[in-house]
Amino acid sequence: MHSDTGDLYRGFAEREARGNSAIYQDLAEHVARDEEVRALLDGLPTAKRQPNLLFGAVRHLGGPVTEGWPAFRAWVTAHWDEASATMLKRRTQTNESGRCATLLPLLATLPQPLALIEVGASAGLCLYPDRYRYRYLPADGTGAPVAEFGAAASPVTLDCAVSGPVPLTTLLRERLPEVVWRAGIDLNPLDVRAEEDMRWLESLVWPEQTHRLDRLRGAVRVARAEPPLLVRGDLNATVRELVAQVPAGTTPVVFHSAVLAYLSPEAREEFAVTVRELPGHWISNEAVSVLPAVARRLPRPAPPGSGLFALALDERPVAFTGPHGQSLDWFGDA
Repeated sequence: MHSDTGDLYRGFAEREARGNSAIYQDLAEHVARDEEVRALLDGLPTAKRQPNLLFGAVRHLGGPVTEGWPAFRAWVTAHWDEASATMLKRRTQTNESGRCATLLPLLATLPQPLALIEVGASAGLCLYPDRYRYRYLPADGTGAPVAEFGAAASPVTLDCAVSGPVPLTTLLRERLPEVVWRAGIDLNPLDVRAEEDMRWLESLVWPEQTHRLDRLRGAVRVARAEPPLLVRGDLNATVRELVAQVPAGTTPVVFHSAVLAYLSPEAREEFAVTVRELPGHWISNEAVSVLPAVARRLPRPAPPGSGLFALALDERPVAFTGPHGQSLDWFGDA
């Protein structure tokens, strides 16, 4: 129904783009009101109507997204065959290495060394938390960094505003997590060595966020030096296979960020049952309502409209996190 697509784009404009991308907020608001463009989108499967997928496809094909609504609308309606084909072929696989800043304190508390397995890995850029530099900043944005450390020669420095008793002293006293094995699962894994795949990832970065584009390019350089093992397949079957392959003497860690929201509630529960039965640990970093077992244990609700994720270890919530790793609010009893 048209109203469903309109609601999707209105919600994106209000909850996701507002304050982050004035360009995408404006485009999404116009799509929500435009009957012809909504009708084009309604010809796609529901999962393929996402704003990020539409805007990323237009950018990937060289269409105008920064020139205003009239130019965007004219291009989309004239090139809909190309745009829709790209949307059907591709997925929103934003591979945000910035999330490593929120995962790192939790990874450092686990028995070392680690074998990382990422579900929904895209190009695998979040499999390298030990190869980046980190700056943890006061939540109010004033003063010197709370902590600064990491791989000295890394082309990537991740900034994260922190609040609450984040266990950064564990990192400072010991060292970065020791990752000795890394692998990922994706329905459509992207190859860091393939220029077309990397161009798609760049198309998914929002226009104003040039810092994220620079970060992406740096993370790609890191991954190209040691390309990850990425497996195409169903997450339930494949995660079992990969956990069975981890080297002896390592702690298997299955993790994911902004992935399970794309599954049905039934598929999420099936995945949860699978991971609960596996050895090692499970780190989830998802919207607060995605995993009911995590949502029930939250010590406090997330601020309304904040879009924050809930970071959890073995379904026990430890923090609220910014969707792109920009903030970490650690719970007092975590």
